[in-house]
Amino acid sequence: MGSRPFSIGVLVLGLALTPCLAQGQTASDGSTLPRTADGHPDLQGVWDFRTMTPLQRPRNQENAVLTEEEVAEIEQRAAQAVARADTPSVVRTEPLPAGQNVGAYNNFWFDRGAKVVEDRRTSLIVDPPNGRVPDLQTDALRQVGSLGADIPGERPVRYRTGGISADGPEDRGLSERCLLGFNTGPPILPAGYNQNLQLFQTRDHVVILNEMVHDVRVIPLDGRPHLPDTISQWMGDSRGHWDDDTLVVESRNYSDLVASFNAGVTTALGTGATLNLTERFTRVDHDTLLYEFTVDDPTTLTQPLTGVLQMRQGAAPLFEYACHEGNYGMLNLLTGARMEELAESP
Repeated sequence: MGSRPFSIGVLVLGLALTPCLAQGQTASDGSTLPRTADGHPDLQGVWDFRTMTPLQRPRNQENAVLTEEEVAEIEQRAAQAVARADTPSVVRTEPLPAGQNVGAYNNFWFDRGAKVVEDRRTSLIVDPPNGRVPDLQTDALRQVGSLGADIPGERPVRYRTGGISADGPEDRGLSERCLLGFNTGPPILPAGYNQNLQLFQTRDHVVILNEMVHDVRVIPLDGRPHLPDTISQWMGDSRGHWDDDTLVVESRNYSDLVASFNAGVTTALGTGATLNLTERFTRVDHDTLLYEFTVDDPTTLTQPLTGVLQMRQGAAPLFEYACHEGNYGMLNLLTGARMEELAESP
């Protein structure tokens, strides 16, 4: 979780990228939304993208849309589960014995969302129509990790979290190594906690700052070409343009060390080297930013995948995500593995 407020330097960046407001745009409810001085919709602010709606439609769910009764039941069960998790069953007054499992985050740190998406869809994926990740190409790479166990696998580890072994840091998921957050994408997908982003906007650039692992994308809007194919980046090379009142961001040149698509925090499909991603940001009312994404990778998926997510206006400011400062998890994990190996050696 975030530990400290942003530094003065980041705060100044936010102020510098905040243009004056001009005439408004019309929201879905008929009210007026602000525009920036150059006439484009003002997308700036902190946006919360948590939701209980899963990425894929559950296999036992036949309908694309939930009934109001089903929504009420799902959200009530979620509230009850949170209430139970917030009530400790055992109150300890003494420290745990040395060497015991002290656990991980308790429920205070998790935020899985309390509501489904507003249109009651049963999945974030809208295409294919079955709400599922498309079939993979015959020779597509697929990696599966685990949150609870180390399982055999090969480097590079492309999924976000989990691990394939304890041999070295290269064998751990990308978020465990604080390289990429497991909900920052791209594309941006809800997962666990720290599910906020902040948008900054000028005439020539848009900046997307993710709360998780403080990942940042600086997106030019001035029509410059993409980087040469020989230059790859963790979060790709993004270029943006306006389509009426929608910001369209097209990204490619992803590193081949990341997945083409993460179907979950421990499942990676393909390699980013062949990924083309299109994202669309539309402010539909004062409190809602519509986020649409299309994953197009013909070497991994048999057809493109499109998802839709409503982001809600969140509280500001974001706090810094200090991923490895004072974090001894990786050191202790690898130290423990080496001690086990020594104990087993003849």
